[in-house]
Amino acid sequence: MELRDKAAQLPLAPGVYLFKDAGGKVIYVGKAKLLRQRVRSYFSDDRLAEAKTGTLIADARDIHYILVDNEKEALALENNLIKQWKPRFNVLLRDDKTYPYIKLTGEKYPRVYVTRRLRKDGSTYYGPYFPGNLAHRLVHFIHRHFLIPSCKVDLTRFHPKPCLQYHIHRCLGPCVEGLTTEEEYARAVRNVRQFLEGRHTELASELRARIAAASAEMRFEEAASLRDLLSTVEELDERQKMAAAKGDDTDIFGLYAEPPLLAVNLFHLRSGRIVDRREFFWEDQAEFDPPAFLSSLLTQMYLDQQYIPAVIHVPEDFEDRAALEELLSERRGHKVEIHTPQRGQKKALLDLVAANARNSFDQRFRVLKPTSRAIQEAVMDSLGLPDPPRRIECFDISHTQGSDKVASMVVWEDGRMKKSDYRKFIIREVEGNDDFASMREVISRRYQRVQQEGGSMPGLVLVDGGIGQLHAAAGALESLGIINQPLASIAKREEIIYVLGQENEPVVLDRYSPILHLVQSIRDEAHRFAVTFHRTRRNARQLTSELVQIHGVGEKTVQKLLRRFGSLEQVRGASEEELAGVVGRAAARRIKESR
Repeated sequence: MELRDKAAQLPLAPGVYLFKDAGGKVIYVGKAKLLRQRVRSYFSDDRLAEAKTGTLIADARDIHYILVDNEKEALALENNLIKQWKPRFNVLLRDDKTYPYIKLTGEKYPRVYVTRRLRKDGSTYYGPYFPGNLAHRLVHFIHRHFLIPSCKVDLTRFHPKPCLQYHIHRCLGPCVEGLTTEEEYARAVRNVRQFLEGRHTELASELRARIAAASAEMRFEEAASLRDLLSTVEELDERQKMAAAKGDDTDIFGLYAEPPLLAVNLFHLRSGRIVDRREFFWEDQAEFDPPAFLSSLLTQMYLDQQYIPAVIHVPEDFEDRAALEELLSERRGHKVEIHTPQRGQKKALLDLVAANARNSFDQRFRVLKPTSRAIQEAVMDSLGLPDPPRRIECFDISHTQGSDKVASMVVWEDGRMKKSDYRKFIIREVEGNDDFASMREVISRRYQRVQQEGGSMPGLVLVDGGIGQLHAAAGALESLGIINQPLASIAKREEIIYVLGQENEPVVLDRYSPILHLVQSIRDEAHRFAVTFHRTRRNARQLTSELVQIHGVGEKTVQKLLRRFGSLEQVRGASEEELAGVVGRAAARRIKESR
């Protein structure tokens, strides 16, 4: 049966339809109030004349459908099937970045972490936080004022001594017997909960009582610390009251297209303030239809999100807006509205986002050079770092089956490679082919020297490799007492970026992403530098081992030959006259006679 005939037999009911190719692969997923009418429309002369629809129908060999009770169910099912099958004719939201939450674990001695994935593990999650680095700043505040850590120390048993975080007053030290009590730690955790839940008035009252008690017992240093914390909490409470009067949380979308290229900007307004901006890009929108595109984008964007804003502004209305509003309202538990503002301040904001979308288009597709600060902020946002990394130091290991092991460090700073800060390392302590141990040695040597010289740590330490290399580097830093240093690795084959503390949520950037290209270029430069150094070492060893056996040829002569010719093969191929120009006539004659 031909597809046109099969489409004519579909039911007049809501559902989802799937076009499949000759191999049975799903190439398009759609939804409809009335399946028969929607699918038959693909076979009209006007639709077949469109490049995308014509190609879709030419490639399709079968139509499947799934009936549902209403349009809302069709929206939800379509979203699930698109994310499951990733059909090539659908609009695909490649950047499905989620915003971070703060996780308070459910252990005997709870800890706090920044995470982008919610699990049913007995922990309490707070958020999401806009912008992304706000969660890191809050966790840093918790370390400093409430002394609840983010460490990975086993707290089910006691240890002989505490880590650096205890000594710099960022942890109560539950890992060592006698440094704190269960009651004191539980009180600190209770205060953290009050802080994260926004119960600032309740927290302030408890802090005042603790200040009074500490003062009465003449613990004046503790009272002063609590007073400073109380001042901060009261200030946050005032800000929260002011923000609450500024309106609902709103997301605003702006588009700019020159088909097949498309840029989208999304601004997040929280409590009346713009708190973050996101960019999305497509290169396959040859027949750009804004209403259909917005419907698909919003469905994929919000149906699986933990947090849904009260208001969403879009530049154009679309067919199933009412159904999506109803579905999102059910998911949120409160009313969600999707509007297309026509006038006033809301329209001005919509125009602002559209202008930013055009700027993003220019930056991405017209190859305008972004500022160094913009690059740093983009790296911070993509990798979930606490601060924009002004300096990145990247490491790579190079050897031949465990011999002539060396390592390189290259430096990216303020938007460009800084070759004057490159460093070479000869691996001295590791036997055999052990990249993990080699990485530990290099990281230890580099940052032990930084500590000894009173230098600053980079905004990001990047290592070439996967999780194994990442944890080797982390172990080296931890042995030096360096905690909370931003650290990441990039795996060559998959081009996946693992960020320390987020290993279960690797960063998979779009292959067109400028940030992926930047990280790749830094990694590739580290690899080039390491391989070049390795070859130089290997050539020197080979040259030395053969030539020093010649009577009258010593190591100084070998070094001259290496500087001039570079390798043993080049020395062998050189004429006696060429050799004599470097090491003299007598030595040149001995070298040629030894062949």
